[in-house]
Amino acid sequence: MNPSPDRKLTLVGAGLAGALLATLLARRGWSVDVYEKRPDPRRRGYEGGRSINLALAERGLHALRQAGLQDAVMAQAVMMRGRMVHPLDGAEPMLQRYGLDDSEVIWSVHRGRLNIALLDAAEAAGARIHFSQRLDSVDFGRRVALFVNDHDRTAQPQPFEALLGADGAGSGLREAMRPHVALGERFEPLLHGYKELEIPPAADGGFRIEPNALHIWPRGDYMCIALPNTEQTFTVTLFLPMKGERSFDALPDLAAARAFFERDFADALPLLPDFDADWTNNPVSGLGTLHLGCWRLNGRAVLLGDAAHAMVPFHGQGMNCAFEDCLALDRHLAAAPDFETAFAGFEAERRPNAEAIQAMALENYVEMRDRVDDDDYLLQRALEQVLARRHPGHFVPRYSMVSFTCVPYATAFERGKLQREILVEATRGCTTLEDVDLAAADALVHARLPPLPAVPA
Repeated sequence: MNPSPDRKLTLVGAGLAGALLATLLARRGWSVDVYEKRPDPRRRGYEGGRSINLALAERGLHALRQAGLQDAVMAQAVMMRGRMVHPLDGAEPMLQRYGLDDSEVIWSVHRGRLNIALLDAAEAAGARIHFSQRLDSVDFGRRVALFVNDHDRTAQPQPFEALLGADGAGSGLREAMRPHVALGERFEPLLHGYKELEIPPAADGGFRIEPNALHIWPRGDYMCIALPNTEQTFTVTLFLPMKGERSFDALPDLAAARAFFERDFADALPLLPDFDADWTNNPVSGLGTLHLGCWRLNGRAVLLGDAAHAMVPFHGQGMNCAFEDCLALDRHLAAAPDFETAFAGFEAERRPNAEAIQAMALENYVEMRDRVDDDDYLLQRALEQVLARRHPGHFVPRYSMVSFTCVPYATAFERGKLQREILVEATRGCTTLEDVDLAAADALVHARLPPLPAVPA
């Protein structure tokens, strides 16, 4: 389609994905209106309701470059070189690098400030953003959407050509689509929840622990993590089963929670001077994976981001995946002859990749909480880095493909399986890297791994 100021696109949701998509579409020449149920965070303060920290990787950076926002965002980002693993016995924490060197890192960014930067960019590009406007219902036959201001109960019917749903895991547009199309909706709760705490700055105003790392306290079936902020604080998140012997249900009061931390996170507790208030005031939130068999209603509506494929946060790819959705949908809308073709092409491209990163995010939870301090994992990780250096373009660690490239998630998922088989086979019976027969490992790489396909810019 040829975008023009006469062709109107209506977005539902002005969070991270909605604001970025509005920027891309408006810059391409579309007339863009965005409706957001929350107030303007630039006036009322950020009301995200979720973690203030996000992990920004190459996919997200690539999208921000297209919107001209990389420099503004990176000025407020904190580099994370790898996982700083804190053992239960209180031994010295160990850094496990994500990549080969400082060219392969991820970045901790503040959700609220990023959202505000994206809103400013969308408006600068010409998009019109309407706050405190909740999608109430949609007449798809007449192509009219009804938006309601929940503060004064005013309602606004809005005609539309196409609705683009970037309104999150609790999507109002998905709810409106449900009676009209077989979405194949399935939600898989993780049965683990999370609670957030905070490490404040040190007395001298600096960081209390190493800032350029994602800190992990792995404890088998549960864990704590800490991500740095530019204010020299860390956002700490406890991930724990909802029920069972070690669970949120087993921590009925503050005394039980403090005793739990004294036993299992003894080195973390002194870093949390506001533990009592944080534990008492911050809620336990749930986690899960949303699967849809269909993301669209002919040429009238399409879902993207968490509205189409919400995932658990353990690969730090929810935002990065949603930003890739934005780039793909913008590209399909520009190239297709009509909305129905654009939406079909977008879903065909993105759904297999979303399903792949959803699966990898679940796998990464097990790795983070239960494997990062295992001897077999550490040996395979060491060999992985050796093979990556010996076979560039052939053996690329799965984490690297996901976080430091724009290789399709589905490709990374399938190649990751092959590479895992090579690592297991090459380290079988070995206890140190010196025990590994590198010539045999090289032969496995040559036999099983074709060159990694180039990714279009």
